[in-house]
Amino acid sequence: MSGDGLSNGPPPGARPDWTIDQGWESYTQAEHDVWITLYERQADMLHGRACDAFLRGLDALDLHRSGIPDFARINEELKRLTGWTVVAVPGLVPDDVFFDHLANRRFPAGQFIRKPHELDYLQEPDIFHDVFGHVPMLTDPVFADYMQAYGEGGRRALGLGRLANLARLYWYTVEFGLMNTPAGLRIYGAGIVSSRTESIFALDDPSPNRLGFDLERVMRTLYRIDDFQQVYFVIDSIQTLQEVTLRDFGAIYERMAKATDIGVAEIVPGDTVLTRGTQAYASAGGRLAGAAAG
Repeated sequence: MSGDGLSNGPPPGARPDWTIDQGWESYTQAEHDVWITLYERQADMLHGRACDAFLRGLDALDLHRSGIPDFARINEELKRLTGWTVVAVPGLVPDDVFFDHLANRRFPAGQFIRKPHELDYLQEPDIFHDVFGHVPMLTDPVFADYMQAYGEGGRRALGLGRLANLARLYWYTVEFGLMNTPAGLRIYGAGIVSSRTESIFALDDPSPNRLGFDLERVMRTLYRIDDFQQVYFVIDSIQTLQEVTLRDFGAIYERMAKATDIGVAEIVPGDTVLTRGTQAYASAGGRLAGAAAG
């Protein structure tokens, strides 16, 4: 739920930290029905596609019930498991606000839900993307620590003017990350698990490159926000992300300042290539269908 730049003050009705009341009692039955439709079709297809940590989190938080989850209810279990809570915000929040929430184990989530005609594509992340996509992984202690460390690192990146590099790390892990498991490739990124069509594309389509995760490679790689990804980076385990947080990012940022960006479809010397994609989908112009909001 990060926007751009520093905050100039919250919008009317929001608190100084940009949080608002979820207003769960105000959701209509039609809105609850959208959640149920989205949940049922995603949950059914993610077995055998999503990583075990995501599926365990989905079960632990019981996100189905009778519709849009009440943050007050799911926060009880989430806080017990990892000390995190979900807070409602009016939409995208400034970067400094976003990082402060993460650093304090609060995940800012949109309050609104998409319309029935927007089931497969939404430009701005809604409550389904934010809660179904992101929150189950926050029940995993290692991933929860990674997210807190990312928030702390974000505040430093802002001060050093290297936010673009750090944003790429979030994009290619938290939003669009894949994981190598003994059972094969699995999804853990929220932008994929919350999108029916990208859940299929990311694992099965021959078009994208799938490359082994390398921190500095990722931080140099451009990304696209308007369609399916042209490259996915694959970690070996959630512990890989924990190891990332132990690096000296100051030294990395010094190297980033002298490094050139890498295009979304490029394969460069040193890459661990798991799948050399055809890039056929992007070459054909894409279609903007099913790319998850992120």
